[in-house]
Amino acid sequence: MFSIFKNQKKAGFLKGLFSAKNKIKKALDDVKEQLEDHLTSINENTNEIQANYEYVHEVESKINKLTERIDEISMFIGMHPQQRNDSEIPVLTTQEKRVFLVLYAITEEKEHTTYKEIALKLSLPETLVMNYITNLIEKRIPIIKSYSNNEIRLKISSYFKTKQTKTNILRINEDISKQIQLNNYV
Repeated sequence: MFSIFKNQKKAGFLKGLFSAKNKIKKALDDVKEQLEDHLTSINENTNEIQANYEYVHEVESKINKLTERIDEISMFIGMHPQQRNDSEIPVLTTQEKRVFLVLYAITEEKEHTTYKEIALKLSLPETLVMNYITNLIEKRIPIIKSYSNNEIRLKISSYFKTKQTKTNILRINEDISKQIQLNNYV
């Protein structure tokens, strides 16, 4: 009789184990289902964030193009022969001319440049180049700044660049150009 009792006790214990196993399995299935729901939500949010990111870049690009056009239009208006006389021509220091020429040369090779690239070409501190660029802008040289990847990109208005090439608005003589070219080779 004692062995029947032991067998029943073992059977009850095994039923309890199977019952507990089923409960644990059901709980794990519920957790798995919730995790899959969260994963689906995360994927949907990621897709939405990516779409918004691409849209922001597209809008930023259009804003940059509009800014460039506005700058060119304002330069065209400001550079009109009837409105501009020789007293309005900005007088640049030698260093400002050097910075302008390096900016001009780099943006001939590629569309934009940075303060750092100009500083490296001139062997000047980046902060000093920033100051010279600010001086040029204050003297109404149309330098266009744009931002990309937390970096300031610089270029000269294409209208002003063409006008400078044709008429030498800034009166940059050949001596400074030759000096800068020599410095680049040395």
